[in-house]
Amino acid sequence: MLVSRLHAAGDVRLSEEEQPQPAGPQERLVEVTSVGICGSDLHWFTEGGIGDAVPGRPLVLGHEMAGVIRGGADDGVRVAIDPAVPCHHCEPCLDGYPNLCLNIVFAGHGSTDGGLRQLMAWPANRLHRLPDTVTDDDGALLEPLGVAVHAYDLAHVRMASTVAVVGCGPIGLLLVQLALRGGATRVVAAEPLPHRMAVAARLGAVPLTDEGVADVVFEVSGSPAAVEAALRAAKPGARVVLVGIPDGDTTTFSASIARRKGLTLVLARRMGEVYPRAIALASQKLVDLGSLVSDTFPLSAVSDALGTAAARTGLKVVVHPNG
Repeated sequence: MLVSRLHAAGDVRLSEEEQPQPAGPQERLVEVTSVGICGSDLHWFTEGGIGDAVPGRPLVLGHEMAGVIRGGADDGVRVAIDPAVPCHHCEPCLDGYPNLCLNIVFAGHGSTDGGLRQLMAWPANRLHRLPDTVTDDDGALLEPLGVAVHAYDLAHVRMASTVAVVGCGPIGLLLVQLALRGGATRVVAAEPLPHRMAVAARLGAVPLTDEGVADVVFEVSGSPAAVEAALRAAKPGARVVLVGIPDGDTTTFSASIARRKGLTLVLARRMGEVYPRAIALASQKLVDLGSLVSDTFPLSAVSDALGTAAARTGLKVVVHPNG
């Protein structure tokens, strides 16, 4: 099978490898049909790591995944692939925070290969059956939708609130949709790229022009400028959810703004067990996933896919490992 591996920053190579074998009845072999390129993948690609995590060996990137089960009783079943495998035994897991698992295995991270390959073996209990109304590309985008749902849960948005979204990449655009579906009467957005701001406006957001207007703010960029803009957009006493991952593993902001406004800062880490909710949102067309896909590439052009995603000329870049 064909596999794409990251050997160093900017160095992605395609190779032929042995087909993986499921490790017993608890795993399934999955033909990977769609993989979204995430901002965290770009950290691996451009920096050779993410935060303090570095690969122990050449790594297969990709954690936004959908596929088809091959073999066994479930042969042919289309699935979304949850990239996170928590241990369910550590204290955070037992306290109801599997996204904070101390022993988590995560596809495309550390030493665990992700989805940029034609086949993968993955735990059956992390595979979610896709209804016919959800396409394979939509299935891959359920992972960023899940991240958005988790961030929205952390925000405690009240009815008739004003919500600000700073950074209108795919997750930011999903948060615009969730806020409007969830009872916000006004969603304001900030985004330096005109084509992304235009999509936010099409979805119902208006440009953020004034400070101190939002009851809840989602920061979905990771840049110091975005964090600063998020704090300035917040009303006194507001809640600010930091979703973006900063370059260089450092976030900075003006402490006086946050302190004088008495802001509550919340940091989002991946997601909990929200795939069923994300599938329900997608299958009932309560969020628009399909229009977020701006570019598609075959597995042989992964470097081009990553470069296109890094250039931010579109929205969501998707790779089709099996054509």
